[in-house]
Amino acid sequence: MAQSRSPAIKSVLVVIGPGSIGAAIARRLGAGKHLLVADLREENARAAEQALLDAGFQVSAATVDITDPPSVRALAEQAAGMGAVTGLVHAAGGSPSMSRPELVVRVDLYGTAVVLEEFGKVVAPGGAAVVIASQAGHRLPALTPEEDEALAMTPAEDLLSLPLLQAERLGDTLHAYELSNRGKALRVQAEAVRWGRRQARVNAISPGIVMTPLSRAELSGPLGDGYRRMIEGCPVGRAGTADEVATVAALLMAPEGAFLTGSDILMDGGATAACLYGDLELRSKMRES
Repeated sequence: MAQSRSPAIKSVLVVIGPGSIGAAIARRLGAGKHLLVADLREENARAAEQALLDAGFQVSAATVDITDPPSVRALAEQAAGMGAVTGLVHAAGGSPSMSRPELVVRVDLYGTAVVLEEFGKVVAPGGAAVVIASQAGHRLPALTPEEDEALAMTPAEDLLSLPLLQAERLGDTLHAYELSNRGKALRVQAEAVRWGRRQARVNAISPGIVMTPLSRAELSGPLGDGYRRMIEGCPVGRAGTADEVATVAALLMAPEGAFLTGSDILMDGGATAACLYGDLELRSKMRES
């Protein structure tokens, strides 16, 4: 009599923010896994779920508010209940066109800190995470070592109380966005130590302008002129694509990337290099826009 095989433990890949970049990574890495796609808006999560189902993936949808720790904790527990959480893609975030600097920091920096803390409790050995940050974090002048350490190490519950994150220090939304994305990379570096205790890895990708619905909206907004200067003035001479970001994410999350953790990969077509060492003057002109 043939023996029945015990079902293998399902490998779960969680994608928070299944927009253009999140969905591209899900398609690149999701075959043979159970995808759990989560968004603040249920309609967005359901739309991503349906698109992936139509493409042949096994997928479930959920809602999550990354600025609400109980909501993120519930998502992490849901994922762990489905199987071994071997992958996390955190692609949710705001933009410098948000209404208030405090909101940028709350969504981009605090939300990332909460996600990494909660999923760091459930990630399986051998698991890997990718956080989508931004080239903007590389444009910010150097912080003090004490500020770097505070952004990296302060528990999420206390993060928004830091002096450099108070309204009077944040300035405009562009500065808040730059600071938040510098903070994302620092959180990833610090969390790599904690995740390593679970034999798991975490890295960040800082893309430049990638053509998505959000970036197309930015091109027609108050920062549009600066965005166009960045695209035209970068060495590559074009915007990036979500699939190109997914290619880098695939390396970071694959066995071939097993020696990479705590890293932040800048992929911006050379725009930051052009700002630092070329003729691309961006920050002041974007603030004038």
